[in-house]
Amino acid sequence: MAQPPAFVFNILETPEDQGQDPSPYDESEVHDSFHQLIQEQSQRAAEEGLELRVLPQREPGPETLGASGSGHQALLGPEGVPDYSTATLRILASMPSRTIGRSRGAILSQYYNRTVRLRRRGSRPPLGGVGRSARPSLRLYDLELDPTAFQEEEKRTLLVKELQGLTVAQRDHMLRGMPLSLAEKRSLREESWTQSGKQRGPQGRRGLLPCCSRLRYACGLALHSLGLALLSALQALTPWRYALKQIGGQFGSSVLSYFLFLKTLLAFNALLLLPLLAFIVGVQAAFPPAPADSVPTFTGLELLTGGGRFSHSVMYYGYYSNTTLNQLCGPPLDGSQCTPEAGGLPYNMPLAYLFTMGMSFFITCITLVYSMSRSFGESYRVGSTSGVHAITVFCSWDYKVTQKWPSRLQQDNIRTQLKELLAEWQLQQGPRSVWGRLRQVAILGFVWLLCLGTTLGCTLAVYAFSELMIKNPVSAEREWELLALPLVVCLLNLGAPYLYRGLAALERHDSPILEVYVAICRNLILKMVILGILCYHWLGRRVGALKGQCWENFVGQELYRLMVMDFVFTLLDTLFGELVWRFISEKQRKKRGKPEFDIARNVLELIYGQTLTWLGVLFSPLLPAMQIVKLLVLFYVKKMSLMANCRAPRRPWLASHMSTVFVSLLCFPSFLGAAIFLCYAIWQVRPSSICGPFRTLDTMYEAGKVWVRHLEKAGPRVSWLPWIHRYLVENTFPIYLVSALLLAVIYLNIQVVKGQRKVICLLKEQISNEGEDKIFLINKLHSVYEGKERSRVGRAQEAEMPPTLPADERDAR
Repeated sequence: MAQPPAFVFNILETPEDQGQDPSPYDESEVHDSFHQLIQEQSQRAAEEGLELRVLPQREPGPETLGASGSGHQALLGPEGVPDYSTATLRILASMPSRTIGRSRGAILSQYYNRTVRLRRRGSRPPLGGVGRSARPSLRLYDLELDPTAFQEEEKRTLLVKELQGLTVAQRDHMLRGMPLSLAEKRSLREESWTQSGKQRGPQGRRGLLPCCSRLRYACGLALHSLGLALLSALQALTPWRYALKQIGGQFGSSVLSYFLFLKTLLAFNALLLLPLLAFIVGVQAAFPPAPADSVPTFTGLELLTGGGRFSHSVMYYGYYSNTTLNQLCGPPLDGSQCTPEAGGLPYNMPLAYLFTMGMSFFITCITLVYSMSRSFGESYRVGSTSGVHAITVFCSWDYKVTQKWPSRLQQDNIRTQLKELLAEWQLQQGPRSVWGRLRQVAILGFVWLLCLGTTLGCTLAVYAFSELMIKNPVSAEREWELLALPLVVCLLNLGAPYLYRGLAALERHDSPILEVYVAICRNLILKMVILGILCYHWLGRRVGALKGQCWENFVGQELYRLMVMDFVFTLLDTLFGELVWRFISEKQRKKRGKPEFDIARNVLELIYGQTLTWLGVLFSPLLPAMQIVKLLVLFYVKKMSLMANCRAPRRPWLASHMSTVFVSLLCFPSFLGAAIFLCYAIWQVRPSSICGPFRTLDTMYEAGKVWVRHLEKAGPRVSWLPWIHRYLVENTFPIYLVSALLLAVIYLNIQVVKGQRKVICLLKEQISNEGEDKIFLINKLHSVYEGKERSRVGRAQEAEMPPTLPADERDAR
């Protein structure tokens, strides 16, 4: 029987390499023994294998002939799977992608070579000046890729010896990166430390005793453990960390997005409140103005109306003075004139009020844009998510979780994630008929007409009632009647979303995501139109109707009342409305049970409340503090109602883009509208002449111009400040230039993202082509083997057949 061909690596050696040591470095016994292992491995590979074993004999059939004839198809098994030979399977099993991670010996060999390279990095000579045997060899890779070549203990010993030559930091970093268990890493660290201590014990290193080395190592471990403990404590202090995990595990990412958005709003309000407290409220509280002649007493009704005693506090715009605040006066020198103490710094309250409001809104704008861009980057990642199911199944479990309750919570979270990922496949339905599509379009048009008609009716009702309030002013004795307009607005904002929700049941959208987006759009139109009517009512009608009065205080009180009534109605709807809706759902729809959490309505309530805060911060600087308290209470109330009265979505869906949509709605309709409202109030509306820091000016913006004129008279040392104000603030060209640069940067970023997508597509295509090349080479290998096998079988059959005589000899016989 003929000997099958074997694949052996023949490496030529130059004459100068003859008789040379395996390595030019003097690495003592470790490297020499490893070189011997390389040689033994090469001999073993040459003896054993990389041969094409003979497959069992088969009857030649059409499938076999077709495969061998084409030269591009492998032998097929009973189920259409390629039937490779034993030698081919051995070659495939020794590939790098299939070796590392299968056995611990291959891992130890690989990391041994890494430690050798790390230790030689600083003193390695140029590659051109060393012999061929010292250069990287295929035998080294052969050792790494064959985990059964040597015993595991020998590789472990070599790795421990190489780890001893590294510093403590390099050793820890190398052990951390090994794909081994914690017990194996701990054992390797102890062995390397113990043996290095034995080797350096008699002589010491740099005069240090073994006890000092042990103490230094113990201190390093203690500091590292302390750092990890502090990091864990900081993570534990994250607000509502376990509550958010519980919500996400039981109700999915769609409901969790609401609570994450509430947490984001809490951070925005805290960021807005800090500069207001530091530069406006705190300063005015430290230097209070002269008290009014008659200050009303506190009756308790102020908690709802915002008037009364609150009007004479730092709560509203009218309390702040229009003077320059100084430190306390010193003793009079020669008369009754009060003089500031030496070194007193003047504090211009009108200028501080204007600049603090502007800087607070600017910081909020930057934070919003950054949050939106970061959310876009997390939601719309470049590339595909085709392997996310396998990652969720095999890589989601956190093995550091040891307690029963966190492990159960993690199980619920993974199960919910899998439901959401698999739900995307169920959304793909077949095309509808023409009649079905016409029917769906007709229903959508009818529902949208009803919703827009409802919005128009609510808008007309708010406008008519606001005009009625102007014609019939409320006296101070009937202050409770001021709650009428906020009451009407809150009733409309509460009832209309329920009507939209009932009409949405007629549409029967295929995708739950589309259903939520449509509901958000309808609720957003309703609330933004109502707020637009109220802004016109305040700045267009109330300013003229309240001549001789402090209209800024009235606008601040109106916004306070709207916030309070919105909070009260939200609590009532959460505690009682959702409970009643649960009873109705359980009674009429026994199979479905509890109702689902209305994400669209609850999110728009948060956006509506935040818009009220931004609209009123100019007239009531403490409204962000009220919003913070409101959000804190809402979180726990909504969580309690969610657990008791709601169930998980009937059709799970992955809310990967919901946070991006929420932040975008918060930025563009909400923040942008509030910024336009406040800019109009600052630049165009005349302030009240009896209250506030701008009482003597034509507009609030004139406070900056007055300050610039004072700087021009102050001297040449501060002349650059008026120049900046004249050419960078009042001139519109820098604004247009900055806008153009911003648009250019956005365009370039879009083009970069497109280029990355194209590169990723090309790389994916290249990976696919390389996979096809590998299949082609394996099939070619089988074709060569089949050809040689057929020729061998043919020669054997010819040898076994008896020799035949020529025809003339047969005739002669």
